[in-house]
Amino acid sequence: MATEIPARHIRLTSHPPPGAGSAAPVAWGAADPAARGPLVGTTTNRAHRNVVGTHSGSYGVYRALAVAAGHLARGHRADLTDTAPTDPIGPYPAWGDPEKIVSLDPWGASVQTVFAEAIAGGVDIRPTIAVTKARVHLPEIKQALAFQRLQVDGRILLDDASAAVTKIAIEPVWWLPGVARRFGVSEADLRRALFEETGGMYPELVTRSDLEVFLPPIGGQTLYVFGDVRDLANPEVTLTARVHDECNGSDVFGSDICTCRPYLTHAIEECIQGAQGAEVGGRGGVGLIVYSRKEGRALGEVTKFLVYNARKRQEGGDRADKYFLRTECVAGVQDMRFQELMPDVLHWSA
Repeated sequence: MATEIPARHIRLTSHPPPGAGSAAPVAWGAADPAARGPLVGTTTNRAHRNVVGTHSGSYGVYRALAVAAGHLARGHRADLTDTAPTDPIGPYPAWGDPEKIVSLDPWGASVQTVFAEAIAGGVDIRPTIAVTKARVHLPEIKQALAFQRLQVDGRILLDDASAAVTKIAIEPVWWLPGVARRFGVSEADLRRALFEETGGMYPELVTRSDLEVFLPPIGGQTLYVFGDVRDLANPEVTLTARVHDECNGSDVFGSDICTCRPYLTHAIEECIQGAQGAEVGGRGGVGLIVYSRKEGRALGEVTKFLVYNARKRQEGGDRADKYFLRTECVAGVQDMRFQELMPDVLHWSA
């Protein structure tokens, strides 16, 4: 027997409610945050919403579970006291160029300050970027010290073999007109594909052409910066960088069928050395690791493991030259880590 939901509990999001019109317009690419306007993905006051989707990407589903189970009050507002970035970043010229950044909000780390008046006025504006300090501990770095490839300097690499870093978490924020241009498709076709391939999860994609910003339900990126974050924007400072797509099996568990972790840890070692001073053999620059949540070449781990099985069972055994062929047989495409959006984070940080 189907469960009937009382009509009073149904809230349609595909069309604005009667009297809507208080949502702040978004002028993507405006160099001034007041002119650009805040991005409001709140579900508590739908009249304020000016984006498609909601914050926290795929974690929004867990938030829904918490609300349904009674563990989270519906309409909870985040207390952003003392959450501001540990390191100020920007603004940089690319923040005012609508073609340079289309997949993240340049002002996402500083909403607490640049939109303080609107927040005080009751608008539920949330950060999509967070900047903090941390240390990373890796056995490979201890090994590099033991083999004297690295030396402790007390600033980047510490006595306990940990490395001091600035960590930056970024949630995806897509400006749909710009994303469409990056991929050489029409905005209408992009919206239709997003609507259909998510099972109609976001009807506003096809019913609200006035909403140009989409908060996709996908993982974001984490930046690990070795050295002064401000040096990322200094062309006089040597930059050592790696853009790395997630590989949970190798990066975390050291799976023997994949070699992603060695690439990652080698890059971290290079970033440390690149950020260290000349007195310990460093290059006096800054190091950057961009870690993107694109598991299994953005195909997911289930597809990835299916391909592993197919590779191992094929005639002649597991062969590297058949890797992408077997992937295409399972997924219909060899790789979905399309890199058209990859430069945005580099433009944001420099």
